[in-house]
Amino acid sequence: MDPLLSAEDHIPNREALAAFLACLREDHAQHGAEWENQTLDRFLEALGAWIADAQGSYAYLKQDLPPEGDRTFIARALSAARIYE
Repeated sequence: MDPLLSAEDHIPNREALAAFLACLREDHAQHGAEWENQTLDRFLEALGAWIADAQGSYAYLKQDLPPEGDRTFIARALSAARIYE
C-alpha cells in the first residue's frame, strides 16, 4: 500500500486502516527526512490544517466530502499531513 492515497483509493475496514497506518509508519522510517512535516508537532499541525481545508482537497479530487467522515477520510488526512502546508 502506498502512503499517498489516490482519488480512487478507499479504506474499507479497520484492518485496511491499520495496514495503511503501518505503511505510513514504515514510509516515515525509510523516508521521514523527505517529509515536509517531520516532527510530530508539525505533523499534527498540518493534520489539523488539512482537516479544516478538506472541502477544498476533496473538490480538487472531484469528490464529495463525506459528511460524517470515514476511514478513507482519516487515512487521506494522515497522508496529507506529511506534505500539507
